[in-house]
Amino acid sequence: MNNRSSYSEKTLEQANLFATRLTKRARHLRRYPTRRGITCYRLYERDIPEIPLVVDRYEDNLHITEYERPHDRKPDEHSDWLDLMAKTAGETLEIPIENVYLKKRERQRGTKQHVKVAETDSRIEVQEGGLKFLVNLADYVDTGLFLDHRVTRQMVREVAEGKNFLNLFCYTGSFSVYAAAGGAAKTTSVDLSKRYIEWSKVNMRRNGFEGPEHQYFAIDAVQFINEHKSDELYDLVVFDPPTFSNSKSTQNDWDVQTCAVPFLNQLLSIVSPGGVIYFSNNFRGFKFDPAEVSASSIHEISNQTVPEEYRNRRIHRCWRIVK
Repeated sequence: MNNRSSYSEKTLEQANLFATRLTKRARHLRRYPTRRGITCYRLYERDIPEIPLVVDRYEDNLHITEYERPHDRKPDEHSDWLDLMAKTAGETLEIPIENVYLKKRERQRGTKQHVKVAETDSRIEVQEGGLKFLVNLADYVDTGLFLDHRVTRQMVREVAEGKNFLNLFCYTGSFSVYAAAGGAAKTTSVDLSKRYIEWSKVNMRRNGFEGPEHQYFAIDAVQFINEHKSDELYDLVVFDPPTFSNSKSTQNDWDVQTCAVPFLNQLLSIVSPGGVIYFSNNFRGFKFDPAEVSASSIHEISNQTVPEEYRNRRIHRCWRIVK
């Protein structure tokens, strides 16, 4: 790590601006942990254009993601710039540098959804809503817990009692944990990745949810629906697919713009009358015509589901669909 005297005046000025903004945001959100029990949340979201970073706090850890933006720094200078910003964030928020994780997120170009950047396989436990989740802040750009769906998860918990719950593209199973905590009679978690299914099981077990009423399928969601028996219906569904996905395990690639509506119509065939689907995705250009879906009501609830600390109010879009 360079000493501060080796940085340009412009870089030092940016570090000071970053520190000032982080201090202001931390002060604004200071009641999250103490009054509201929220210990994992977004602190900074490209607030300053020339500092295109996103800073999420996971209890006593910082997860910093860099987004692509043109700049005039040489590669070695940019590496030093990133190191200084990470050090500045840690010092400003009083987080030890070993608990500051820095990632680079490149613009997705239609291949992998969860990009691996390291091989530590180290996971730590964090809490949300009184529940326990394992996150990996080192190895992937995505950590295992999407903070932008904190509110949506709570919505699911509040309506889950007695329901048969289905979690499609379940990732690490956080929605399933919330549904079980809300008293769901049964949960079914589906994801093509065996690794994420195992992670889902671990998250469920850490919260005391074991037994045959909690089922897991490491299978493509489209195949799951195609092969599903018609004698079981779901009362509550979360359908939160990636924008793009491809795998050697499946014949067809997933593109949310072209695949979501046909999938929803097929999904509705295994939803009970009056059953609810929470459908969400984070493709900024997504175009959705509710008239193309055979449901009794469809309402966009994105304004309610995006947490208040997010500057980007279109971090995801979410609809409540009633059969």
